[in-house]
Amino acid sequence: MPPLDADERTSLESWLDFYRATLAQKCEGLSEHQLREASAAPSSLTLLGLVQHAAEVERNWFRRVLTGEDVPAIHTPDADVAATDGGFDLTDEVTFDRVLSVWQAEMDRSRANCAARALDDTSPFMGGRVTLRWIYTHMITEYARHCGHADLVRERVDGRTGV
Repeated sequence: MPPLDADERTSLESWLDFYRATLAQKCEGLSEHQLREASAAPSSLTLLGLVQHAAEVERNWFRRVLTGEDVPAIHTPDADVAATDGGFDLTDEVTFDRVLSVWQAEMDRSRANCAARALDDTSPFMGGRVTLRWIYTHMITEYARHCGHADLVRERVDGRTGV
């Protein structure tokens, strides 16, 4: 639970970390096969795909947008970043341990990239400027939405809810 009486930055960082941890918890105790199980036809949404997507979103907002790094898509490095699926699609070679490692590395990089910046610091985005505060808020909503998806997928996989 994020602190109830923290300053703005601590609140934003804590809520983002809360949802990062929630997504990880949704995957705990499942086999590789279960992590690849789709929610319900016709959707191909899986827990493994959600974690892959989270790594890609971390890379996009905290590296490409915030710092202006020119980094490729994680799971399709030869593809045009704008044309990728956002990491949702799975290949046969991908494993949860590998995806988890990549996601953790991206979160570590995200935290490092944010550490020296003020919430009002801006970066170029879509012909304008975006603040770190806005990026944090966007990422919290991104994770919250996908944690809801993950809860439904997890319930479909093994009946467990409220993880």
